[in-house]
Amino acid sequence: MQKMTCDERAQIALDYFSRGFSCAQSVFTAFHQEIGLNETEALKLSCSLGGGVGGLREICGAFTGMSMALGALKGYSDPEDRAAKERQYALIQQKAEHFRNSFGTVICRDLLLQNGITPSPVPAVRTEAYYKERPCARYVEACARYAQEALDS
Repeated sequence: MQKMTCDERAQIALDYFSRGFSCAQSVFTAFHQEIGLNETEALKLSCSLGGGVGGLREICGAFTGMSMALGALKGYSDPEDRAAKERQYALIQQKAEHFRNSFGTVICRDLLLQNGITPSPVPAVRTEAYYKERPCARYVEACARYAQEALDS
């Protein structure tokens, strides 16, 4: 498999998002081949994380999709490997700090509110107006880039 640039990875995630998939699905599924999942598996695995986890408007879905991808690709599986766990947590904390520095918070409801959007637990219908109003594409793009950068380092 050919190595992908951050721009290419971000575009794949944005393409998923523009097709109507959630922010979490868009970022996670952009890495499905490297993870070893088919597209449908990746979309289903990440579908409950959109809207700040099931529309609860908690942690940003793009951020959780990125965290899942990094866990699948750089994570640990031995509960006794404390060093690996610490490295993984440090990686996600670093990405959270970068996200906060760029966007102010990793909380979905706050991201929406700071853009003048009233959070709702009901998934919004994807229309042209939705894509113009919502800031989420920026988060999808950023998180796909953050994950690709981590894989490249």
